Amino acid sequence: MKTPEDEEFERIEREQKRIIETQQALREEMKQASKAFDVAYENYKRNEVLEEVAQEIEKFKGFGEDTIASFTVYIRGMKK
Repeated sequence: MKTPEDEEFERIEREQKRIIETQQALREEMKQASKAFDVAYENYKRNEVLEEVAQEIEKFKGFGEDTIASFTVYIRGMKK
């Protein structure tokens, strides 16, 4: 027969297990969110650089307007 003290210890143990499981789930969720952020940020920076390159190419004077436009369309098409 369990005493009230035994029952309380068991309740505390169950609560501790639940807390640990919740913490583990939150850690996993944070890892996934961090990975998603890293990928999104990487794409953002890539797109930013490609746009900067396209804008600089637009300043070229040695080619015709159509050629420059073709280059910039191609470069902007590389964005993710």
